[in-house]
Amino acid sequence: MSFFGFGQSAEIDIVLNDAETRKKAEHKSEDGRKDKYFLFYDGETVSGKVNVTLKYHGKRLEHNGIKIEFIGQIELYYDRGNHHEFVSLVKDLARPGELTQSQTFDFEFTHVEKPYESYTGQNVKLRYFLRAAVSRRLNDISKEQDIVVHTLSTYPELNSSIKMEVGIEDCLHIEFEYNKSKYHLKDVIVGKIYFLLVRIKIRHMEIDIIKRETTGTGPNIYHENDTIAKYEIMDGAPVRGESIPIRLFLAGYEMTPTMRDINKKFSVRYYLNLVLIDEEERRYFKQQEITLWRKGDIVRKSMSHQAVIASQRFEGSSNQEKPRSQSHNEDDS
Repeated sequence: MSFFGFGQSAEIDIVLNDAETRKKAEHKSEDGRKDKYFLFYDGETVSGKVNVTLKYHGKRLEHNGIKIEFIGQIELYYDRGNHHEFVSLVKDLARPGELTQSQTFDFEFTHVEKPYESYTGQNVKLRYFLRAAVSRRLNDISKEQDIVVHTLSTYPELNSSIKMEVGIEDCLHIEFEYNKSKYHLKDVIVGKIYFLLVRIKIRHMEIDIIKRETTGTGPNIYHENDTIAKYEIMDGAPVRGESIPIRLFLAGYEMTPTMRDINKKFSVRYYLNLVLIDEEERRYFKQQEITLWRKGDIVRKSMSHQAVIASQRFEGSSNQEKPRSQSHNEDDS
């Protein structure tokens, strides 16, 4: 904006170099709306152009410098005045001076560390964005462009099954078993429930997937539980010796990888909650944490050395299962 309508002003536009070919990912905003953003991974280079377009032909624009920043930050909704930046990179595009015509500036942030997944939750937001600014004496001209970051993992080396019991002395004894404790976001939870002793009348049983978001530290800790999925196991009374199979497909639900103690600001954990309801509406439940991770298969020239090694490890483990061609996309299986 110009001061009292006089003088020169400009519009800023940020264009990524690979905008035409780079994959986009859906991401939810604070108001619940879903938009698509350019998708990046840890270690990838972020490069492009900043276009500064003067609004009035023939007038010059005096400035105190032009720069672009790459920022990763966490915002806690109860502390909106403070943005906690865990990545902050700056490139100076022009020294103080003046623009007499519209101009384009190239920028490149090489092998940028992006350690955490983009996340918008009940009480916290983790975002990455580019911010270009023309610094001026009275008011800066700036433009922000958000991107989305996904964190990819390799197959867990240890992935033991989960076995638990639910029991009420002399009334109920149930064992349930899940095939593993760590699942990728498009995985299938496979399990079985065994009824060893049933002396109360159970009329309904379900498995819930619960997301627990924890923010804050010390006395200022907030927990938000959100039921992501409900899976009805049975509707009716089981008998002793009966076993019921479980197959719960995760691909249809909106979930992120498990996020533990992110920058000492927040965590996102997932739980399987087994719920039994008897004929008198009494509820019995048992909860077990599971780990979710994002399965991927990417190799890019601009990735960091560590990211390349991680991708090669993943390729080795997936190729043992089935041969497949190299891909730059997240694995849909």
